Amino acid sequence: MASPRTSEQPPPHIDPTQAPVAFGSWAIPKLMLELQDAELFTRQRALAALCDLVHDHERAYEAILSGCMERLKILLQDKDDLVRVKTTEVLYVLASHSLGRSFSFDESSVVSSTGAVFMVSMGLVPKLLLKVSDEEERIRALILSTLSCCVSVDALPALESDAVPVLRDQLSHSSAAIRRAATSALVGISVPADGKMKVCEENLLPILVKLLSDDDQGVVANAAGTIMNTAVITKGKTESLNAGAITPLLQLVGSENTAVCANALRALTVLAEVPRARAELLEHVPLLKSRLTHPKAIIQRAASTAIEVISWKP
Repeated sequence: MASPRTSEQPPPHIDPTQAPVAFGSWAIPKLMLELQDAELFTRQRALAALCDLVHDHERAYEAILSGCMERLKILLQDKDDLVRVKTTEVLYVLASHSLGRSFSFDESSVVSSTGAVFMVSMGLVPKLLLKVSDEEERIRALILSTLSCCVSVDALPALESDAVPVLRDQLSHSSAAIRRAATSALVGISVPADGKMKVCEENLLPILVKLLSDDDQGVVANAAGTIMNTAVITKGKTESLNAGAITPLLQLVGSENTAVCANALRALTVLAEVPRARAELLEHVPLLKSRLTHPKAIIQRAASTAIEVISWKP
């Protein structure tokens, strides 16, 4: 009689690079312990498993409550590249989880992110900023994306940590993902008054105007959004106009990308509060009127407001 043969290979659905996940409520606590293991392979597998688990909203919240952030903050300094990559991936996923509604460009509401709130409250923003320039391209993009989530919750810690010069240095990077994430963070930083002033002081507006011609639509939308936010203050208006923002913004009005078109229209609306800009824009009202029939309500509203401001007579 033939004896049964047992394969030494794991079943096809088992990933040997991930730590076995415990059942139910024991899963996260077990991984938290393994993240502190002295053996490198154990830490790597635990991070890979955790990265999969935290895509689930309930698991993400459980991980945060279990003290996951403190452990991840330490692992950002790990000597192993893979550990740092997986750590930044977990942080980004956690920062992206929202408490309630998910973001829609057609909504005016701002999402409050569970993970980002915890990261800000735990003082993780300065540590992330210190890592930006030192890390390789893939990790850097993830760190910048995580920072973007954090500044959308509260821009003050980033401003206090001198984030604007750090972000400015990333705007000329060859990677579109890095430029996109850096400009996304600048949109959030330019919301408070101190952030608007810092963007002006660091001479970012001429750079942002050039980025209105970037090949990546996300970069373009974010650059227009930062100009829109910064031009709310007088110095922002003056520097945007001196950098020649009107012409490239007008060219973006016809874009079929909702974020690009809406941000361009809003930026032009803010700039039109300056008499010389309003006079220049008057001849382009027909272009703006063509957006009144756009299928997206957000574009219709932005075009209508822009026309109203540009056509205003004292």
